[in-house]
Amino acid sequence: MSRIGNFLSGKRIDATTPPPYLLHLRSSRGFILTTICIAVATDTFLYGMIVPVIPFALTSRAGVTQSSLQKWTSILLGVYGAALFVCSPLAGFYADRSSSRRLPLLVGLLALAGATLMLCLARNISLLVIGRLLQGASASIVWTVGLALLVDTVGQNEIGESLGWTSISMSVSILGAPLLGGVVYQKAGYYAVYYMAFGLIALDILFRLLLVEKKIALQWLPEEVEISTSEQGFDPEKMAEEKAGKAQEQPPLSIPASKYAPVFTLLKSRRLLASLWACVVQMGQLTAFDGVVPLFVKDTFHWDSTGAGLIFLAVIIPTFASPLVGWASDKYGPRWLTVSGFVLAIPFWVLLRLVTHDSLGQKVLFCALLSLIGVALTLAMPSLMAEITYVVEEKEREVPGRFGKTGAYAQAYGFFVTAIAAGTLIGPVWAGYVRTDAGWGTMSWSLGLFGVSAAIPCLIWTGGLITEKNAKTGEERAAGRSIEHQRVNNRDNAA
Repeated sequence: MSRIGNFLSGKRIDATTPPPYLLHLRSSRGFILTTICIAVATDTFLYGMIVPVIPFALTSRAGVTQSSLQKWTSILLGVYGAALFVCSPLAGFYADRSSSRRLPLLVGLLALAGATLMLCLARNISLLVIGRLLQGASASIVWTVGLALLVDTVGQNEIGESLGWTSISMSVSILGAPLLGGVVYQKAGYYAVYYMAFGLIALDILFRLLLVEKKIALQWLPEEVEISTSEQGFDPEKMAEEKAGKAQEQPPLSIPASKYAPVFTLLKSRRLLASLWACVVQMGQLTAFDGVVPLFVKDTFHWDSTGAGLIFLAVIIPTFASPLVGWASDKYGPRWLTVSGFVLAIPFWVLLRLVTHDSLGQKVLFCALLSLIGVALTLAMPSLMAEITYVVEEKEREVPGRFGKTGAYAQAYGFFVTAIAAGTLIGPVWAGYVRTDAGWGTMSWSLGLFGVSAAIPCLIWTGGLITEKNAKTGEERAAGRSIEHQRVNNRDNAA
């Protein structure tokens, strides 16, 4: 049992404990990034795979009437977001106090497997709702802990590009899952869709068991890992120690330690709140497709579940530019990328109202507009994900060590996932109910205007207050404050 516990935690028992097999590979940046991408892809795939299946499976398995189909489709998509919303801050709080990022990832996987099995076997609405709630709880752990682990591994300087790959995993899964789910359901039936899901879970299990965190690898590879962390600058404990050492050599800078817990320090940041609201809007717009597109193409173009799945390709393809967008965010800052994404999408959302009947021209127009919206949304998401890291780095530079030895990345990304959850809850419900009560045209332009509410705060605060000269992480401002504190202290000492 002690060896099993050691395997799960990764802690070295004593000096004679041999290193894990293939330690260099399993603790490498590429392997950890791949594991996080697979974990994110698995969770979001299981969210989206039933999107084109729901309208057909609810009637045949759960006995839902045709008139209630849109309502229950939106509810099943929304409760996932509700669970994600509630559980994400708790997962972040736990992860920043846990000795291991890997163990919570494995716990999340167990919840995911149980939820998927429940959904597979359910034949009534109650079990379907419970299964979706468990899926949301699992996703909160994977997203929060996984993104914090990624920041631990790659550091702030390249986090935008790395999160670009994670963004691809999320977007391809959340939009590609309906494609595969629809095709497999049409060709092989209901249970075949879940066989595909269980296969992906098995792959996820393998990678999560093989993963070795950098701080665990440090027990056997101290020199290599220390050099790596120093170059990347991601070790908050080491940063705090270096800052403390410099503080002893110089006069005090009169910078008080934060009297707030990390969670409140983060929530006091208008820059963080602006990016979180933008995440709500971006994910709300993205998941709005899940709630209405399958039913819209079924009613308007008379497509089956295969067509309802294939249409999501129009939105998926642009997301492959996410790493490039993340690289641009690292290099130039996130403000103009996010603002451009939200503003660019507005006219295309409004123009969706022109798609009203079944013809070749209407189908081409529909695909073109979905693709252009996909391009716009791709400009926003990687930059917003990277902005979360930039904010934590700025706070840490202002008051070194304010978040303690473990930092606050998991809690910050807990808020990010909470925002994603809120968008996941809002998007399908908004789109579904507005389409039902006011029509397709009203739904499309209302979602376009929703983007304005994100563009304005992003313009003002993303990357730092627009009226100030900012580095993308606020480093220039923090350095400026330190210089001013030093100048004041020197003047006082001289007096």
